[in-house]
Amino acid sequence: MPQELYSVEQVAERLGLHVRTIRNYVRDGRLKAVRIGKQYRISRDDLEAFTGTSAAVLDADARARHVEVSSIVQIDAVDRAGADRISTHVIGSLNQGRTGLRVETAYNEDRATLKVIILGDPTAAAELLRLIALLAQP
Repeated sequence: MPQELYSVEQVAERLGLHVRTIRNYVRDGRLKAVRIGKQYRISRDDLEAFTGTSAAVLDADARARHVEVSSIVQIDAVDRAGADRISTHVIGSLNQGRTGLRVETAYNEDRATLKVIILGDPTAAAELLRLIALLAQP
């Protein structure tokens, strides 16, 4: 039976890590791999030894559906004080138990616009968008 080999990209996806992290593990000798041409290949056995779990578990995890939303909200005609107020409430709401979201805010004083960038869980993002809609009302 031929040995199943994974690319660095496949291993990174299965483990939820960045490709560079996997390459560093290989270069440091923490994860065994063979070099074929200019690319590394990791055997199923070596991946199982590295993670301490069966590759079947990792395969099931890799097939699990992951849903994430990315959204940019632009609020026009907002002064610095209004932008600070909205940003504070948005960031504060994340500390109130809203998990699975990454949020950044950016204020452009010349254009008087505030952008709120939201990444993460769709349900939590929908709640946050409702909050932003309320806060953005004049």
